[in-house]
Order: sequence, then structure tokens, then C-alpha cells
Amino acid sequence: MHYVKEQDVSGLQLPGRLWKKLIGPEDGNCMNMILGVVAFPPGSDPGTHKHAAEEEIIYVVSGRGETRVGDKVYPLEPGVAVFTEPGVEHGVRTIGEEPLVLVSVFSPPVRPGSYDKKK
Repeated sequence: MHYVKEQDVSGLQLPGRLWKKLIGPEDGNCMNMILGVVAFPPGSDPGTHKHAAEEEIIYVVSGRGETRVGDKVYPLEPGVAVFTEPGVEHGVRTIGEEPLVLVSVFSPPVRPGSYDKKK
């Protein structure tokens, strides 16, 4: 068991976003996934990337934006979830004046910033 409050996590500044790992392999017995919260500031467009071996699910908590997955673009707004398979190029950008906040889950766990950046 692992209990954490987002406000107690400092996070990792990545290009165009702040990523806070909440639960992952370093925490208790969570061995096959990692959960984080990602905040993209207004105007953020860090480009696309891909994960060689990790599946990714994002869930939009607040804000607006869009995600490019492969050659398609999808709107992001609160309540939207997106699944991306390993090896598929994808990225997120914000639209509007407020931050875009996502919950992200990777399986197997990813080391943030270790993936192949394309843009």
C-alpha cells in the first residue's frame, strides 16, 4: 500500500510540462505501472514522442488542448481519456488560457523523459 498527496510531490520539469509521479515501482508493491499528474501551461506544445515498450493512458482533469496520436488529432477536454499503444508517435498541446492537467498511467512503468522525442 502507498498513500500520497499530489501537493506533497515536487515533480519533474520536462519540456513544456511538469510531471508529478504519484505512484510507481519505487512505492510499495506497485511493480507494473506508474501513475502521475501532468500540468501543461497555457501555450505549451512540447512536440511528439513515442514510448518503445510502454502503453499510456491519459485522462483530462482540467483545461483544453489536443493530442496527436499517429496521424490523427483529437480534442482534449475534461472527462476525455486516450489510450496510446507502444511505438506510436503522440503528443499534447494546450489550447486556451488555462493549464491542461492530465492524469497519466504507463504500463510497464516509464522513466519520464527517457522516450524518443520527435519534434
